[in-house]
Amino acid sequence: MNKQQLNVTLSIPIPEDMILIKKVELEELQQEKLSGRWWTIEDLENRTGRKKLWLRNNLLCVPKFKKELEKFVHYPNSQGDKWSFHAPKMAKFLDDNFYLIFNR
Repeated sequence: MNKQQLNVTLSIPIPEDMILIKKVELEELQQEKLSGRWWTIEDLENRTGRKKLWLRNNLLCVPKFKKELEKFVHYPNSQGDKWSFHAPKMAKFLDDNFYLIFNR
């Protein structure tokens, strides 16, 4: 059986305000944007759309998460001490554990 083949050249215009980049490059740029940045509890509230009490009860103080979170989260030790989160690691944790956080 003879196969037929059609070769086509197609031009797709890209708007002036957009560029094409590889997915890996985009991910690297996103991580670089967070690199060296720390979040406050307010930043975490903004990132997740959840309030501090919800975050404490459903994420930060949940034993199955806390052991891992302690590697990149500073838990307040006393009155006046503040939460601090290593932004890239916390962002990755939230992305990687989304299902577990919301389906406990």
